[in-house]
Amino acid sequence: MTGPEYEGKKILLVIAQEQFRDEECFVPKQVFESAGAKVTVAAESENTAKGALGGTIKPDIRISEARIDDYDAIVISGGGGSRKYLWDNHYLRGLVKEADSRKKVISAICISPVVLARAGVLKGKESTVFNSPDTVTELEKYGAVYQDRDVVVSGRVVTGRDPKSAEAFGKAVLKALKKA
Repeated sequence: MTGPEYEGKKILLVIAQEQFRDEECFVPKQVFESAGAKVTVAAESENTAKGALGGTIKPDIRISEARIDDYDAIVISGGGGSRKYLWDNHYLRGLVKEADSRKKVISAICISPVVLARAGVLKGKESTVFNSPDTVTELEKYGAVYQDRDVVVSGRVVTGRDPKSAEAFGKAVLKALKKA
């Protein structure tokens, strides 16, 4: 999965300000960077973000400052903080809709595929999500076709289920980026 084909590719990695899932941020980020892609981390603020397992990362930009034309793909990390910081973030929802209209790679892992569903980009598409009482219901409410699998690729849209799928998710995003 490494090689010059990812040099110059830019990925916007969106995380919750608090309680993002460490593996779902750091593992795909490592996959992308080791393949030569440039990763920009975005959160609600540029203050240091804290993961559920204690990891920290300083976001490069605020979600509200991100411009989708600057990126080839958007990746939304999961974790419990997604529900509070990302599910209803109107800037993020706008970025996802714009990424879809511009035919960019759109991806989310854990409970964050709900963001994609609420933005309308999962309608009629197969996708996965961390299976909790409200997440599958949210996906189906917005027309997604839920699949109980680690990673689901539906055209330019990639969804991942949980921390154990973080590496496979990252590789699937790169594969989608190669085709885009």
